[in-house]
Amino acid sequence: MADEVQQTPKRGRRPGGTDTRAALLAAAREVFSEQGYDGATVRTIAARAGVDAAMVNHWFGGKEALFGEAVLQLPFNPKEIIAHLLEGGIDDLGTRIVRAFLTTWDAQGGGVFAALIRSVAAHEQVADVLREFFLKNVFAQLAGKVADDRPDLRANLVASQMIGLGVVRYVAKFDPLAESDVEALVRAIGPNVQRYLTGPLD
Repeated sequence: MADEVQQTPKRGRRPGGTDTRAALLAAAREVFSEQGYDGATVRTIAARAGVDAAMVNHWFGGKEALFGEAVLQLPFNPKEIIAHLLEGGIDDLGTRIVRAFLTTWDAQGGGVFAALIRSVAAHEQVADVLREFFLKNVFAQLAGKVADDRPDLRANLVASQMIGLGVVRYVAKFDPLAESDVEALVRAIGPNVQRYLTGPLD
């Protein structure tokens, strides 16, 4: 009888199952923490997770969404929400931004946004990464598509309006704004956001 040959497990990359997704999230938290958002690359994160770099796009659609889920634990994909906001006309983009912001965070009870702000207050590095991420991948993307001039300033103005709104509604919980109907706030704040995006700033 021939001796049984013991099979040696093949070494290589992790298969592309759900454990790959978990491995990518864990690796992303480490790499983003070590290198920041700009310094971290998809290739580095994938190598840390032991998977092919294509798995990042397969599971998350790109670096932005991976960062949003792994580090910020965002309840939305930045690329998807920007694409959705830009589907309509430019003239009412401000109202769509306010509506999307409020409905997204309201659906989470405001707790996720509040946790983000508290993390920023407690850790300077988190504040730097959060600012870098939101300005570059959300507000600057929107302003860059529609602004005729000064897109960086316009992006910062929109960010100040929306982050300020979130702090007042979900963290400080000022009444009556904290309890106001979403559409009432859209009507009140949307035109101001629109002016920041496309109106005169002088």
